[in-house]
Amino acid sequence: MAPSTSRSQLAGAKRVTMPAWLLAGWTAFALTPASAQSLAPLVNDGVATSLTATSPAITDPQTTGAVSGADLSPALDEDLNRLNRREDTIDGLRARPDPYGGEAAGIRIGTFVLKPALSESFNHERQETGGDRQSRSFLETGLKGSLTSDWSRHQLSVTGEGVRQHNVSGDGEEEPRADIDAELRLDLSEDTIARLRAGYSFEREDASDPNAIANAETQSGVNGYRLGAAAERDFGMIRGSIGIDFERRTYGDVELDDGTTMSQEDRDRNIGTLTARIGLELSPALIPFLEGSVGKSVYDLRQDTLGFERSYQSYAGRAGVEVDLGEKLNGELAAGYETYRFDDARLGDLRGLSVDGRINWSPQRGTDVLFGFLTYLDPSTTAGEAGSINYQLTNVVTHQVRSDIVARLSNSVTLLNFPSGAAGSDETTWRTGAGLTYDMSRYLALTGDVSYERTNRNSGASSETARVGVGLTLRR
Repeated sequence: MAPSTSRSQLAGAKRVTMPAWLLAGWTAFALTPASAQSLAPLVNDGVATSLTATSPAITDPQTTGAVSGADLSPALDEDLNRLNRREDTIDGLRARPDPYGGEAAGIRIGTFVLKPALSESFNHERQETGGDRQSRSFLETGLKGSLTSDWSRHQLSVTGEGVRQHNVSGDGEEEPRADIDAELRLDLSEDTIARLRAGYSFEREDASDPNAIANAETQSGVNGYRLGAAAERDFGMIRGSIGIDFERRTYGDVELDDGTTMSQEDRDRNIGTLTARIGLELSPALIPFLEGSVGKSVYDLRQDTLGFERSYQSYAGRAGVEVDLGEKLNGELAAGYETYRFDDARLGDLRGLSVDGRINWSPQRGTDVLFGFLTYLDPSTTAGEAGSINYQLTNVVTHQVRSDIVARLSNSVTLLNFPSGAAGSDETTWRTGAGLTYDMSRYLALTGDVSYERTNRNSGASSETARVGVGLTLRR
Protein backbone atom coordinates (compact mmCIF):
# COMPACT_ATOMS: atom_id res chain seq x y z
CA MET A 1 0.00 0.00 0.00
CA ALA A 2 1.06 3.56 -0.41
CA PRO A 3 3.31 4.84 2.36
CA SER A 4 2.28 8.04 4.11
CA THR A 5 3.73 11.36 3.09
CA SER A 6 5.59 11.86 6.33
CA ARG A 7 7.38 8.52 6.01
CA SER A 8 8.34 9.19 2.40
CA GLN A 9 9.76 12.54 3.39
CA LEU A 10 11.64 10.96 6.27
CA ALA A 11 13.15 8.21 4.06
CA GLY A 12 14.21 10.63 1.34
CA ALA A 13 15.49 13.39 3.62
CA LYS A 14 19.12 14.43 3.22
CA ARG A 15 21.52 14.78 6.14
CA VAL A 16 22.22 18.35 7.12
CA THR A 17 25.12 19.33 9.38
CA MET A 18 23.95 21.72 12.11
CA PRO A 19 26.08 24.30 13.91
CA ALA A 20 27.00 23.24 17.45
CA TRP A 21 24.70 25.79 19.13
CA LEU A 22 21.74 24.77 16.97
CA LEU A 23 22.39 21.05 17.53
CA ALA A 24 22.45 21.59 21.31
CA GLY A 25 19.13 23.41 21.19
CA TRP A 26 17.58 20.71 18.99
CA THR A 27 18.82 17.99 21.36
CA ALA A 28 17.24 19.74 24.34
CA PHE A 29 13.98 20.05 22.42
CA ALA A 30 14.09 16.37 21.35
CA LEU A 31 14.37 15.25 24.98
CA THR A 32 11.09 16.90 25.99
CA PRO A 33 7.92 14.76 26.17
CA ALA A 34 6.08 17.10 23.80
CA SER A 35 8.64 16.64 21.04
CA ALA A 36 8.59 12.87 21.51
CA GLN A 37 4.83 12.91 20.98
CA SER A 38 5.18 15.03 17.86
CA LEU A 39 7.69 12.57 16.42
CA ALA A 40 5.47 9.53 17.03
CA PRO A 41 3.22 9.99 13.98
CA LEU A 42 6.28 10.73 11.85
CA VAL A 43 7.78 7.36 12.72
CA ASN A 44 4.68 5.18 13.00
CA ASP A 45 2.32 6.49 10.34
CA GLY A 46 2.08 4.27 7.28
CA VAL A 47 4.42 1.56 8.55
CA ALA A 48 2.05 -1.36 7.94
CA THR A 49 2.27 -1.54 4.16
CA SER A 50 1.76 -4.34 1.67
CA LEU A 51 4.58 -6.82 1.34
CA THR A 52 4.82 -6.04 -2.35
CA ALA A 53 5.36 -2.35 -1.69
CA THR A 54 8.91 -1.13 -1.27
CA SER A 55 9.60 1.23 1.61
CA PRO A 56 13.12 2.35 2.50
CA ALA A 57 14.40 1.06 5.81
CA ILE A 58 16.24 3.19 8.34
CA THR A 59 19.88 2.17 8.46
CA ASP A 60 21.24 0.50 11.57
CA PRO A 61 24.49 2.28 12.49
CA GLN A 62 25.76 -0.66 14.53
CA THR A 63 25.71 -2.99 11.52
CA THR A 64 26.29 -0.82 8.46
CA GLY A 65 28.06 2.26 9.73
CA ALA A 66 26.14 4.35 7.18
CA VAL A 67 24.89 6.67 9.92
CA SER A 68 27.04 7.38 12.94
CA GLY A 69 25.36 7.01 16.30
CA ALA A 70 26.96 10.28 17.40
CA ASP A 71 25.07 12.22 14.72
CA LEU A 72 21.71 11.69 16.46
CA SER A 73 20.61 12.56 19.95
CA PRO A 74 19.68 9.57 22.17
CA ALA A 75 15.97 10.37 21.89
CA LEU A 76 16.05 10.58 18.11
CA ASP A 77 18.22 7.49 17.85
CA GLU A 78 15.78 5.56 20.03
CA ASP A 79 12.71 6.64 18.06
CA LEU A 80 13.99 6.48 14.51
CA ASN A 81 16.37 3.58 14.48
CA ARG A 82 15.37 0.50 16.46
CA LEU A 83 13.31 -0.89 19.30
CA ASN A 84 15.86 -2.85 21.34
CA ARG A 85 18.72 -0.34 21.27
CA ARG A 86 22.12 -1.08 22.78
CA GLU A 87 22.83 0.39 26.19
CA ASP A 88 25.10 3.44 26.12
CA THR A 89 28.44 3.31 27.89
CA ILE A 90 28.52 4.60 31.49
CA ASP A 91 30.88 7.47 30.65
CA GLY A 92 28.97 8.38 27.53
CA LEU A 93 31.84 7.60 25.16
CA ARG A 94 31.16 6.43 21.63
CA ALA A 95 30.98 2.64 21.20
CA ARG A 96 33.85 0.88 19.45
CA PRO A 97 33.35 1.34 15.70
CA ASP A 98 32.93 -1.46 13.21
CA PRO A 99 36.51 -2.50 12.27
CA TYR A 100 35.53 -2.57 8.60
CA GLY A 101 33.38 0.56 8.64
CA GLY A 102 30.19 -1.33 7.76
CA GLU A 103 29.11 -2.70 4.40
CA ALA A 104 30.61 -1.58 1.12
CA ALA A 105 29.28 1.85 0.24
CA GLY A 106 28.82 1.12 -3.45
CA ILE A 107 29.79 3.11 -6.52
CA ARG A 108 28.08 6.43 -7.20
CA ILE A 109 27.11 6.94 -10.84
CA GLY A 110 25.51 10.35 -11.18
CA THR A 111 22.31 10.22 -9.10
CA PHE A 112 22.50 6.43 -8.75
CA VAL A 113 24.35 4.09 -6.37
CA LEU A 114 25.60 0.77 -7.76
CA LYS A 115 26.36 -2.11 -5.35
CA PRO A 116 27.86 -5.07 -7.25
CA ALA A 117 29.04 -8.40 -5.82
CA LEU A 118 31.06 -11.13 -7.57
CA SER A 119 31.30 -14.62 -6.05
CA GLU A 120 33.21 -17.78 -6.89
CA SER A 121 32.68 -21.08 -5.09
CA PHE A 122 33.75 -24.71 -5.34
CA ASN A 123 30.98 -27.23 -4.67
CA HIS A 124 30.49 -30.98 -4.48
CA GLU A 125 27.06 -32.54 -5.06
CA ARG A 126 25.77 -36.09 -4.66
CA GLN A 127 22.40 -37.24 -6.04
CA GLU A 128 20.59 -40.53 -5.52
CA THR A 129 17.32 -41.70 -7.08
CA GLY A 130 16.34 -45.21 -6.12
CA GLY A 131 19.51 -47.24 -6.64
CA ASP A 132 20.99 -44.80 -9.19
CA ARG A 133 23.75 -42.58 -7.80
CA GLN A 134 25.79 -39.82 -9.37
CA SER A 135 28.03 -37.07 -8.07
CA ARG A 136 29.82 -34.06 -9.46
CA SER A 137 32.21 -31.30 -8.46
CA PHE A 138 31.67 -27.92 -10.04
CA LEU A 139 32.61 -24.26 -9.96
CA GLU A 140 29.83 -21.74 -9.53
CA THR A 141 30.30 -18.12 -10.57
CA GLY A 142 27.73 -15.57 -9.44
CA LEU A 143 27.23 -11.90 -10.20
CA LYS A 144 24.58 -9.84 -8.47
CA GLY A 145 23.97 -6.21 -7.65
CA SER A 146 21.57 -3.37 -7.21
CA LEU A 147 21.26 0.07 -8.81
CA THR A 148 19.19 2.57 -6.84
CA SER A 149 18.40 6.20 -7.55
CA ASP A 150 19.09 8.94 -5.01
CA TRP A 151 16.33 11.35 -5.98
CA SER A 152 14.37 13.64 -3.68
CA ARG A 153 11.18 12.41 -5.34
CA HIS A 154 10.36 9.18 -7.19
CA GLN A 155 12.72 6.20 -7.20
CA LEU A 156 14.16 3.78 -9.74
CA SER A 157 15.65 0.52 -8.50
CA VAL A 158 17.17 -2.33 -10.49
CA THR A 159 18.26 -5.63 -8.93
CA GLY A 160 19.79 -8.59 -10.69
CA GLU A 161 21.57 -11.88 -10.17
CA GLY A 162 23.17 -14.40 -12.50
CA VAL A 163 24.74 -17.80 -11.75
CA ARG A 164 26.79 -20.01 -14.06
CA GLN A 165 27.98 -23.52 -13.21
CA HIS A 166 30.85 -25.48 -14.75
CA ASN A 167 31.36 -29.17 -13.98
CA VAL A 168 34.94 -30.02 -13.04
CA SER A 169 34.40 -33.75 -12.58
CA GLY A 170 31.63 -36.33 -12.31
CA ASP A 171 28.19 -36.47 -13.89
CA GLY A 172 25.24 -34.18 -13.33
CA GLU A 173 23.31 -31.45 -15.07
CA GLU A 174 24.56 -27.87 -14.76
CA GLU A 175 21.97 -25.44 -13.42
CA PRO A 176 22.48 -21.86 -14.69
CA ARG A 177 20.00 -19.19 -13.69
CA ALA A 178 19.46 -15.45 -14.07
CA ASP A 179 17.02 -12.92 -12.70
CA ILE A 180 16.70 -9.15 -13.14
CA ASP A 181 13.92 -6.81 -12.01
CA ALA A 182 13.39 -3.06 -12.34
CA GLU A 183 10.79 -0.86 -10.64
CA LEU A 184 10.02 2.82 -11.09
CA ARG A 185 8.06 4.38 -8.23
CA LEU A 186 6.24 7.60 -9.11
CA ASP A 187 5.08 9.81 -6.23
CA LEU A 188 2.10 11.36 -8.02
CA SER A 189 0.68 13.13 -4.96
CA GLU A 190 0.67 13.00 -1.18
CA ASP A 191 -1.73 10.03 -1.20
CA THR A 192 -1.09 8.38 -4.58
CA ILE A 193 1.82 6.26 -5.78
CA ALA A 194 2.23 4.52 -9.14
CA ARG A 195 4.65 1.68 -9.86
CA LEU A 196 5.97 0.41 -13.20
CA ARG A 197 7.77 -2.94 -13.23
CA ALA A 198 9.73 -5.04 -15.71
CA GLY A 199 11.78 -8.20 -15.34
CA TYR A 200 13.39 -11.24 -16.91
CA SER A 201 14.36 -14.65 -15.50
CA PHE A 202 15.94 -17.86 -16.74
CA GLU A 203 16.32 -21.23 -15.07
CA ARG A 204 16.83 -24.87 -15.98
CA GLU A 205 13.81 -27.02 -15.20
CA ASP A 206 14.61 -29.34 -12.31
CA ALA A 207 14.88 -33.05 -13.15
CA SER A 208 12.60 -33.84 -10.19
CA ASP A 209 9.82 -31.54 -11.46
CA PRO A 210 6.61 -33.43 -12.34
CA ASN A 211 6.70 -31.86 -15.83
CA ALA A 212 10.35 -32.82 -16.48
CA ILE A 213 11.25 -35.39 -19.16
CA ALA A 214 12.40 -38.70 -17.66
CA ASN A 215 15.06 -39.68 -20.24
CA ALA A 216 16.51 -36.18 -20.73
CA GLU A 217 20.22 -35.41 -20.77
CA THR A 218 19.48 -31.69 -20.39
CA GLN A 219 16.10 -30.40 -19.22
CA SER A 220 14.26 -27.47 -20.78
CA GLY A 221 15.44 -23.91 -20.21
CA VAL A 222 12.58 -21.73 -18.92
CA ASN A 223 12.49 -18.05 -19.87
CA GLY A 224 10.18 -15.56 -18.14
CA TYR A 225 9.44 -12.01 -19.32
CA ARG A 226 7.46 -9.73 -16.99
CA LEU A 227 5.73 -6.35 -17.22
CA GLY A 228 3.48 -4.71 -14.64
CA ALA A 229 1.85 -1.49 -13.52
CA ALA A 230 0.05 -0.62 -10.29
CA ALA A 231 -1.49 2.36 -8.51
CA GLU A 232 -1.90 2.78 -4.74
CA ARG A 233 -3.95 5.42 -2.96
CA ASP A 234 -4.96 6.28 0.59
CA PHE A 235 -8.53 7.44 1.27
CA GLY A 236 -8.22 8.34 4.92
CA MET A 237 -8.48 5.05 6.78
CA ILE A 238 -9.10 3.16 3.52
CA ARG A 239 -6.17 1.94 1.45
CA GLY A 240 -6.73 0.74 -2.08
CA SER A 241 -4.58 -0.58 -4.90
CA ILE A 242 -5.07 -1.97 -8.37
CA GLY A 243 -2.50 -3.52 -10.66
CA ILE A 244 -2.09 -5.40 -13.90
CA ASP A 245 0.68 -7.88 -14.68
CA PHE A 246 1.73 -9.59 -17.89
CA GLU A 247 4.12 -12.53 -18.14
CA ARG A 248 5.36 -14.60 -21.05
CA ARG A 249 6.93 -18.02 -20.46
CA THR A 250 8.85 -19.95 -23.11
CA TYR A 251 10.40 -23.42 -22.85
CA GLY A 252 13.51 -24.52 -24.74
CA ASP A 253 14.10 -27.89 -26.36
CA VAL A 254 14.97 -30.90 -24.22
CA GLU A 255 18.12 -32.86 -25.10
CA LEU A 256 17.43 -36.60 -24.76
CA ASP A 257 19.97 -39.22 -23.75
CA ASP A 258 19.88 -40.76 -27.25
CA GLY A 259 21.19 -37.52 -28.81
CA THR A 260 17.86 -36.26 -30.18
CA THR A 261 15.86 -33.23 -29.04
CA MET A 262 12.22 -32.81 -28.02
CA SER A 263 10.38 -29.54 -28.61
CA GLN A 264 8.50 -27.96 -25.71
CA GLU A 265 6.89 -25.13 -27.66
CA ASP A 266 3.40 -26.41 -26.82
CA ARG A 267 4.04 -25.15 -23.26
CA ASP A 268 4.79 -21.55 -24.33
CA ARG A 269 2.11 -19.19 -23.06
CA ASN A 270 1.13 -15.62 -22.16
CA ILE A 271 -0.41 -14.81 -18.77
CA GLY A 272 -2.28 -11.65 -17.82
CA THR A 273 -3.61 -10.89 -14.33
CA LEU A 274 -5.65 -8.02 -12.87
CA THR A 275 -5.49 -7.63 -9.08
CA ALA A 276 -7.39 -5.28 -6.75
CA ARG A 277 -6.96 -4.84 -3.01
CA ILE A 278 -8.67 -2.79 -0.30
CA GLY A 279 -7.61 -2.44 3.33
CA LEU A 280 -8.88 -0.71 6.46
CA GLU A 281 -6.28 0.99 8.66
CA LEU A 282 -7.51 0.20 12.15
CA SER A 283 -4.14 1.48 13.38
CA PRO A 284 -0.72 2.03 11.78
CA ALA A 285 0.18 -1.47 13.00
CA LEU A 286 -2.98 -3.39 11.99
CA ILE A 287 -4.63 -3.37 8.55
CA PRO A 288 -7.10 -6.11 7.56
CA PHE A 289 -7.63 -6.40 3.80
CA LEU A 290 -9.52 -8.14 1.00
CA GLU A 291 -7.91 -9.01 -2.33
CA GLY A 292 -9.21 -10.47 -5.58
CA SER A 293 -7.72 -11.26 -8.97
CA VAL A 294 -8.80 -12.49 -12.39
CA GLY A 295 -6.53 -13.65 -15.17
CA LYS A 296 -6.22 -15.33 -18.53
CA SER A 297 -3.51 -17.65 -19.85
CA VAL A 298 -3.28 -18.24 -23.61
CA TYR A 299 -0.97 -20.90 -25.05
CA ASP A 300 0.80 -20.25 -28.35
CA LEU A 301 -0.56 -23.55 -29.69
CA ARG A 302 -4.27 -24.14 -29.29
CA GLN A 303 -3.63 -27.83 -28.55
CA ASP A 304 -0.59 -29.51 -27.04
CA THR A 305 1.08 -32.56 -28.55
CA LEU A 306 -1.47 -34.80 -26.78
CA GLY A 307 -4.49 -32.93 -28.18
CA PHE A 308 -5.53 -31.01 -25.04
CA GLU A 309 -6.48 -27.32 -25.02
CA ARG A 310 -4.65 -26.01 -21.96
CA SER A 311 -5.48 -22.28 -22.07
CA TYR A 312 -7.35 -21.27 -18.92
CA GLN A 313 -9.01 -18.51 -16.91
CA SER A 314 -7.89 -17.94 -13.33
CA TYR A 315 -9.83 -16.56 -10.36
CA ALA A 316 -8.60 -15.95 -6.82
CA GLY A 317 -9.85 -14.28 -3.67
CA ARG A 318 -8.35 -13.98 -0.21
CA ALA A 319 -8.67 -12.15 3.08
CA GLY A 320 -5.87 -11.33 5.45
CA VAL A 321 -4.20 -8.86 7.76
CA GLU A 322 -1.05 -6.76 7.68
CA VAL A 323 0.79 -6.34 10.97
CA ASP A 324 3.68 -4.02 11.75
CA LEU A 325 4.90 -3.86 15.33
CA GLY A 326 8.28 -2.46 14.33
CA GLU A 327 11.46 -4.46 13.98
CA LYS A 328 10.26 -7.06 16.48
CA LEU A 329 7.35 -8.37 14.40
CA ASN A 330 5.91 -7.46 10.99
CA GLY A 331 4.42 -9.07 7.91
CA GLU A 332 1.10 -10.27 6.52
CA LEU A 333 -0.91 -13.46 6.38
CA ALA A 334 -3.89 -14.29 4.15
CA ALA A 335 -6.12 -17.26 3.28
CA GLY A 336 -8.39 -17.71 0.31
CA TYR A 337 -9.39 -19.80 -2.70
CA GLU A 338 -7.89 -20.09 -6.20
CA THR A 339 -9.00 -21.88 -9.36
CA TYR A 340 -7.93 -22.49 -12.98
CA ARG A 341 -10.72 -23.22 -15.48
CA PHE A 342 -9.34 -24.87 -18.62
CA ASP A 343 -10.79 -24.52 -22.09
CA ASP A 344 -10.70 -28.32 -22.47
CA ALA A 345 -13.57 -29.81 -20.44
CA ARG A 346 -11.72 -33.14 -20.19
CA LEU A 347 -9.17 -31.57 -17.83
CA GLY A 348 -11.62 -30.30 -15.23
CA ASP A 349 -10.85 -27.40 -12.90
CA LEU A 350 -7.63 -27.05 -10.93
CA ARG A 351 -8.61 -25.45 -7.62
CA GLY A 352 -8.01 -25.42 -3.91
CA LEU A 353 -7.55 -23.41 -0.73
CA SER A 354 -4.60 -21.03 -0.60
CA VAL A 355 -2.46 -19.73 2.28
CA ASP A 356 0.05 -16.97 1.61
CA GLY A 357 2.08 -14.73 3.84
CA ARG A 358 5.39 -13.56 5.19
CA ILE A 359 6.22 -12.98 8.86
CA ASN A 360 9.45 -11.39 10.12
CA TRP A 361 10.33 -11.82 13.78
CA SER A 362 13.39 -10.59 15.68
CA PRO A 363 13.50 -12.25 19.12
CA GLN A 364 16.73 -10.43 20.01
CA ARG A 365 19.20 -8.02 18.52
CA GLY A 366 21.21 -9.64 15.71
CA THR A 367 18.75 -12.53 15.22
CA ASP A 368 16.09 -12.49 12.48
CA VAL A 369 13.52 -15.22 11.83
CA LEU A 370 11.45 -15.44 8.65
CA PHE A 371 8.34 -17.58 8.13
CA GLY A 372 7.04 -17.76 4.57
CA PHE A 373 3.81 -19.32 3.27
CA LEU A 374 3.16 -19.77 -0.44
CA THR A 375 0.42 -21.44 -2.52
CA TYR A 376 0.61 -21.72 -6.30
CA LEU A 377 -1.06 -23.73 -9.06
CA ASP A 378 1.10 -25.56 -11.61
CA PRO A 379 -0.51 -26.75 -14.89
CA SER A 380 0.52 -30.23 -15.98
CA THR A 381 1.74 -31.68 -19.27
CA THR A 382 0.44 -35.19 -18.52
CA ALA A 383 -2.45 -36.49 -20.63
CA GLY A 384 -5.78 -35.94 -18.87
CA GLU A 385 -4.11 -34.23 -15.88
CA ALA A 386 -4.94 -30.58 -15.07
CA GLY A 387 -2.01 -30.00 -12.74
CA SER A 388 -1.17 -29.68 -9.07
CA ILE A 389 -1.80 -27.24 -6.25
CA ASN A 390 1.44 -26.69 -4.35
CA TYR A 391 1.89 -25.54 -0.73
CA GLN A 392 5.26 -24.33 0.50
CA LEU A 393 6.34 -23.48 4.04
CA THR A 394 9.74 -21.80 4.52
CA ASN A 395 11.73 -20.86 7.63
CA VAL A 396 15.01 -18.91 7.59
CA VAL A 397 16.99 -17.96 10.70
CA THR A 398 19.86 -15.46 10.47
CA HIS A 399 22.09 -14.80 13.46
CA GLN A 400 24.99 -12.38 13.78
CA VAL A 401 27.51 -14.40 15.79
CA ARG A 402 29.80 -11.37 15.98
CA SER A 403 30.34 -8.19 14.00
CA ASP A 404 32.05 -10.02 11.11
CA ILE A 405 30.36 -13.47 11.19
CA VAL A 406 26.75 -14.24 10.18
CA ALA A 407 25.22 -17.72 10.45
CA ARG A 408 22.17 -18.93 8.49
CA LEU A 409 19.80 -21.86 8.88
CA SER A 410 17.00 -22.57 6.40
CA ASN A 411 14.29 -25.20 6.19
CA SER A 412 11.36 -25.72 3.84
CA VAL A 413 8.73 -28.27 2.92
CA THR A 414 6.75 -28.33 -0.34
CA LEU A 415 3.61 -30.41 -0.85
CA LEU A 416 2.42 -31.19 -4.39
CA ASN A 417 -1.21 -32.28 -4.45
CA PHE A 418 -3.09 -33.39 -7.58
CA PRO A 419 -6.78 -32.75 -6.79
CA SER A 420 -8.03 -34.39 -10.00
CA GLY A 421 -7.51 -37.82 -8.48
CA ALA A 422 -3.98 -38.76 -9.56
CA ALA A 423 -3.01 -39.33 -5.94
CA GLY A 424 -0.14 -41.54 -6.96
CA SER A 425 1.66 -38.47 -8.28
CA ASP A 426 1.62 -36.55 -4.98
CA GLU A 427 5.03 -35.47 -3.72
CA THR A 428 6.63 -34.02 -0.59
CA THR A 429 10.01 -32.27 -0.77
CA TRP A 430 12.07 -31.43 2.32
CA ARG A 431 15.01 -29.03 2.19
CA THR A 432 17.43 -27.94 4.90
CA GLY A 433 20.63 -25.95 4.76
CA ALA A 434 23.15 -24.02 6.85
CA GLY A 435 25.82 -21.48 6.04
CA LEU A 436 28.38 -19.05 7.43
CA THR A 437 29.64 -15.74 6.06
CA TYR A 438 32.89 -14.30 7.41
CA ASP A 439 33.62 -10.69 6.44
CA MET A 440 37.38 -10.64 5.99
CA SER A 441 37.07 -6.96 5.08
CA ARG A 442 34.35 -4.61 3.96
CA TYR A 443 34.94 -5.76 0.36
CA LEU A 444 35.78 -9.47 0.74
CA ALA A 445 33.83 -12.29 2.44
CA LEU A 446 34.44 -16.01 2.90
CA THR A 447 31.32 -18.21 2.63
CA GLY A 448 30.53 -21.82 3.42
CA ASP A 449 27.28 -23.71 2.79
CA VAL A 450 25.87 -27.20 3.22
CA SER A 451 22.39 -28.39 2.16
CA TYR A 452 20.27 -31.53 1.89
CA GLU A 453 17.08 -32.18 -0.10
CA ARG A 454 14.80 -35.21 -0.16
CA THR A 455 11.70 -35.85 -2.29
CA ASN A 456 9.21 -38.55 -1.29
CA ARG A 457 6.74 -39.73 -3.92
CA ASN A 458 3.56 -41.76 -3.46
CA SER A 459 4.56 -43.74 -6.53
CA GLY A 460 8.05 -44.04 -7.91
CA ALA A 461 11.47 -43.88 -6.32
CA SER A 462 12.37 -41.20 -3.82
CA SER A 463 15.35 -38.95 -4.50
CA GLU A 464 17.84 -37.04 -2.39
CA THR A 465 20.54 -34.47 -3.04
CA ALA A 466 23.39 -33.38 -0.74
CA ARG A 467 25.67 -30.43 -1.47
CA VAL A 468 28.60 -28.71 0.24
CA GLY A 469 30.51 -25.67 -0.96
CA VAL A 470 33.00 -22.95 -0.01
CA GLY A 471 33.67 -19.68 -1.79
CA LEU A 472 34.70 -16.03 -1.82
CA THR A 473 32.54 -12.96 -2.46
CA LEU A 474 33.99 -9.67 -3.67
CA ARG A 475 31.68 -6.69 -3.25
CA ARG A 476 31.87 -2.99 -3.84
